[in-house]
This record gives sequence, C-alpha cells and structure tokens, in this order.
Amino acid sequence: MNPTLALLILIAYFGLLVAVSFYTARGADTTTFFTANRQSPWWLVAFGMIGTSLSGVTFISVPGAVGKIGFSYFQVVLGYIIGYLVIGTVLMPLYYRLNLISIYGYLEKRFGYWAYKTGAGFFLLARTVGSAVRLYVAANVLQLAIFNALGIPFEVSVLITIGLIWVYTFKGGVKTIILTDSLQTIFLVSAVVLTIVLISQELNFSFGELIGSIKASPNSTIFFWDANDPKNFYKQFISGIFIAIVMTGLDQDLMQKNLTCKNIGDAQKNMFWFTITMVIVTFLFMCLGVLLYIYAGREGIAIPERTDDLYPLLALNHLGPLVGITFLLGITAATYASADSALTALTTSFCIDFMNVEARPETERARIKHIVHIGFSLLFYVVIILFRQLNSKEVITAVFDIAGYTYGPLLGLYAFGIFSQRPVVDRFVPWICLASPVLTFIINQNSAAWFGGYQFGFERLLLNGLITMLGLWAVSKSIKHAEPVAVS
Repeated sequence: MNPTLALLILIAYFGLLVAVSFYTARGADTTTFFTANRQSPWWLVAFGMIGTSLSGVTFISVPGAVGKIGFSYFQVVLGYIIGYLVIGTVLMPLYYRLNLISIYGYLEKRFGYWAYKTGAGFFLLARTVGSAVRLYVAANVLQLAIFNALGIPFEVSVLITIGLIWVYTFKGGVKTIILTDSLQTIFLVSAVVLTIVLISQELNFSFGELIGSIKASPNSTIFFWDANDPKNFYKQFISGIFIAIVMTGLDQDLMQKNLTCKNIGDAQKNMFWFTITMVIVTFLFMCLGVLLYIYAGREGIAIPERTDDLYPLLALNHLGPLVGITFLLGITAATYASADSALTALTTSFCIDFMNVEARPETERARIKHIVHIGFSLLFYVVIILFRQLNSKEVITAVFDIAGYTYGPLLGLYAFGIFSQRPVVDRFVPWICLASPVLTFIINQNSAAWFGGYQFGFERLLLNGLITMLGLWAVSKSIKHAEPVAVS
C-alpha cells in the first residue's frame, strides 16, 4: 500500500477525532473527565464499548490464530455471555448503589484501606500491561504501512501514536471517549464486513459458497472435548465466564463507561445489547480468518511464522488498495478505541484511588489529572518497547497470560466480598494478593507432572482467584458477634 496514502488516511482520521474532542470538551472539568456528568445515552455507550473491548488484538490476532486453534476461541466467547449477565445483575447494581467513580471504592467499604489500594493497584498493573500490548499490535501495523517507508523507526512511531491519543483525550476524558469510541466502532465493524465481502469477490464466491467454504474448512472447528487439551470446551467456556467478569466487570476501563449512564436501568440495557453485538462481531472476525487462509492457499502465499502478521500482509500487499484502506481504517479504529479508553481509565483510577482528588479544589484536581495523564502515556510507551523486545507468543495468548495472573486477585477479592460477609484482617490482604499469582504460576508450570498430564489454559485465572479467596478466608473472622456488612 502506498505509504503516502496511508499517512493521509491517518491524518484525516486523527483530524476527525480531534474535532470531536473539541466539541465534547467544551466546558469540561474533572467531573466531566471522570464521569461525563452521568448523562451518557445507554445506546451510545453500548456501541462504543464494542470498539474498546475488541481492540487491535481482536482485529489482527483472532483472524490469524484461526490457523492454529480453529474457532476454539468462540468457546470462550460463549462463556462471555454468562459473564456479562453476572456483571449486569450483580456487579453493576452494586456500583450504582454505592455511587462509585472508581469501582475499587467498593473494596474499601467492604474490607478496608489496604484491600482498596491493592485492588486498584492490580488494576493499574493489569490494564497498563494489557492495553500497551494491544497498542503494540497496531503500532506494528502502522509501522509496516506507513513509517518504514518514511524511514521513521518503531520507537518514534509509537511515540507519535501515543501522542495523538493524548491530544484528543486530555480535556474531555470519558465524555470524549464515549463519542469517539462509537465512531471508531463504526469503522472497525465496517472494516471486517467489507473485507469479508471483498475477499469473497476475489475468490469468486457466491454467498452460499462463502458459507459452505467456511463451514467445510478444518480451521472452523469450534468445539474441542479432549480433557487434556488446553482448547477443551469446558475449560474455555468456564474461563470465558470469569474472563468477562474480571476484564469487564472488575475493570475500571469498561465499567467507567457504564457508570456514565443516567441510571442502573440504562446501564443494564447497555450491557444486554453490548453482549449480543460482541458475540456477532467476534464470530465475523473468525470467519474472516478462514477466508484469509483460503485465499493464501489458493494464491500460494506463505503463511507468516507469526500468524498475527497474516491479515496485515494480505490486506496491505495482495488484496488491492480498497482492502488495504479498509484494513488500515479498521486497525486504526481498533487502536484508538482501546488505548484512549484505557488511558482515561488509568488516569481516573490513579487520581481517585491514590491521589484522593475528590477532596481537592478543582484547580488542583485539574493539575494532578494532567500530570497523571502524561505519566501513563509515557508508561505505555516504555511497556510497548519492552514487550517488542521480549514477546515471542501470539499476542492474544500473551494478553490472556498476563490477565490470568494480574486479574486473579481482583476476582478473589470481589468474589469473597460479595458471597461472604466475613471481615478480614485488612493488613494481610496485599500479601495474599501478591502470593496468589506466584503460587498460580508454580502450579501452572508443573501441572502436567502433578496432575497426570493436565495442562491449564485460561482457567488458571480461576485458580488464581480461588487461591486468593482461600487466603482471605484464612485471615477472616467469624461474624457471629459482628455487624453484617451492608455493601455485600
């Protein structure tokens, strides 16, 4: 693809986002940045959440991974449906009842100061690493499509990308994000649908032949039943339930948008429609993956060693300029929709959970918010550069590897807090939450030898949460003579 054309597309796209940010940031203060004044239409939030949730990882890694794991990822997506139901009926009513800005305020009310800081700290770690990895995926594509031809090194192009995100989010915050993410979702979903149509035309498929070819492909197998296979249905389905709960329901990034709705009824409608759309769009990405492998096979194109590179390779070099433009718009939309939201959520969590800005005057709140926003932008940059040097796995697998260790303690904290009223010794909570991922890692590394060949997949998240819960139980007290905990 012509790098000049690609650069013009990026400039036009960025110009649109900046224009939207100027519109939404008029009269904005820190309350607008953190909560959008709790006036967001539920349908706009639901649509925008698609782009935030899918990100560049889904856009590139899910189609590429089809060649190795088939449609097995859809087993996880089916689990998401149950997880989102739990979020809508259990977690969101709790957050609205407590009138929270940061969802980790619940942990302070339920357990105490140290549990609160520990939960918020694990979110900051998990979301910083996870979002930086997602941004890394798209940065590689932009490097290939634009910056290599211009002689700009990866380190500089990443800095430009993060700088662009900072520019249109620093004032309006979540109010801007809700609107820009909705626009970006339109581009993202349109890109995958249009790419499927264009590849079908390249392959001379009718609609019936398209469906038949996808169904007949060995890469379209959904269900796997071997108990020792990491792709086993029960492992993936159950893991999907809890991945959805922790990476959406216990994540300030996604929940911050839900908490901008006017009331709990609107927020629950948002979650319902988001669930339906998410399942459909993810399935389309996997269908696209089958078509990419069919096309590469017919044209004699070698599959890249890193399957994350398959979609970019074909879109930018083999499928014509229209597919290339469509792909570039889609990956750019996925990049910004995920990263801008994460940057806003990280800034919000740190300001509320660690800087206590709610108790400060507006001028000081604004100053702190700006400093924190810049700090997390720079941290993103550092993590991306490090990940580029160290990562050797498929990116989507790497993201969930990280999530299994960093979100597990959050799962354990909330599960114990909601389903038990036992008070805990608060000062021990940080040590339990630090020990849990370490024990999970040790068990995971030795599971085949210790458990007759059994290998953990995404379900190590459950193991991590269970270890945290057992630790909390060990330092808890009977409530026989204690007052009930109102918030649980």
